Amino acid sequence: MVLVDKKKCIGCGVCTTVCPAGAITLSDSEEYAIIDHDLCMECFTCVETCPQEAIYKDDSK
Repeated sequence: MVLVDKKKCIGCGVCTTVCPAGAITLSDSEEYAIIDHDLCMECFTCVETCPQEAIYKDDSK
């Protein structure tokens, strides 16, 4: 599962542009990214491109 650390995320939107599934949007306030886990393909492109390292792979679930 891919998760967002809201404390690290600055809402830059880089992840929204690289997600091939269109699974990432920004919150209404654009302060952080939101991942739609039903759409996420877990390709981890967002994890690799996030400049703040705010998106990460969580293997605990």
